[in-house]
Amino acid sequence: MKLGGGSNDFHAPPVLFDVDSQVGEEYIACMKLAGRYAYAGRDWVCEKVCSLLSVPIVEQVHNHHNFAWLEEHDDREVWVVRKGATPAYPGQRGFIGGSMGDISVIVEGVDSEAAARGYRSTVHGAGRVMSRTAAAGRVRWKKPKKRGPMIPVVQKEGKISRQMMEDWIRDWGVELRGAGTDESPHCYKRLPEVLAHHEDSIRILHTLKPLGVAMAGPETHDPYRD
Repeated sequence: MKLGGGSNDFHAPPVLFDVDSQVGEEYIACMKLAGRYAYAGRDWVCEKVCSLLSVPIVEQVHNHHNFAWLEEHDDREVWVVRKGATPAYPGQRGFIGGSMGDISVIVEGVDSEAAARGYRSTVHGAGRVMSRTAAAGRVRWKKPKKRGPMIPVVQKEGKISRQMMEDWIRDWGVELRGAGTDESPHCYKRLPEVLAHHEDSIRILHTLKPLGVAMAGPETHDPYRD
């Protein structure tokens, strides 16, 4: 960021690099490495879950978001940066997640004028209607006096209570382990409503309903959490 004249501030404006410059080439190499790391992580999770359930992996659907692709559109080569979006070329399958209290879907792109206008892209998820801080409140982490994990200290209560989240999940018949209210279904749009706006560029192949959700709880300190 500094090499491009920018800063690492959270709300800093974007920085553009020449892809043929040294820093541009290094950035692309790092991005592709991160992409392979993401694939490996998803593979590991799938293998671990199926091992615990003693079932085989029948089929896998991989797709990136927040990534850049060098593609051809309108008879020219362009870099397509899909922020919060994922590729959806004709016949290409992808996964679109809802929330832990909503459906998710496996889709494929279709060949249509709308799809071409959208650079063969679709959403990667339902999308938020509430920020993490608004939902869960503001928490300060302090070090324990002796050895041990960081201790969360609530400075401001959020809009979503633990009970609200658990009630929603229970109504859906989902087994919940862990999770913070910043990931409550209240924080997300309803996926069927979002998909209705994309019906001319994707085809729904499978509709999935969550059975169980496991994620780090609110007492787990993650310095990289957004």
